[in-house]
Amino acid sequence: MNLLFFLTPKQDVLYIYEDFTLRQTLEKWSNQRFATIPVLKRNGEYVGTITEGDILWGMKNLHGLDLEASEDVPIASFPRRRDYKAVTVTTDMGSLLRAAVDQNFVPVVDDRNVFIGMVRRTVLLKEVYHKYEKNLANPESDLFRKIS
Repeated sequence: MNLLFFLTPKQDVLYIYEDFTLRQTLEKWSNQRFATIPVLKRNGEYVGTITEGDILWGMKNLHGLDLEASEDVPIASFPRRRDYKAVTVTTDMGSLLRAAVDQNFVPVVDDRNVFIGMVRRTVLLKEVYHKYEKNLANPESDLFRKIS
């Protein structure tokens, strides 16, 4: 199975650019239910991820919670607790699944590190569950014995 089968393309993904201000980031992120989003350079290159917590702690520790100044605060000045590791489009399913164990989504980049989309962990879990359920009817299958 190919990683691209599970890909949510870039145009359907919420992301920000590293040169966004805090205000731009908050406006783009508002009304979304994602706790972590990708950060890109303007050329599309993947930089890492930022979390709601990164923004809250950055506002408290670096900028004293002054929301009026948010137009002048570059989002790149916020320390990020951890970045989700990206995989390339040629990554095998085993590596993709291993990455998804520790991340809500797996960023996907091309060979130039340009962000092309993401694979959400829930999509992978649904596929694995579907295969598991399909094999429940056949307890002699290899997949059933490996999972059980």
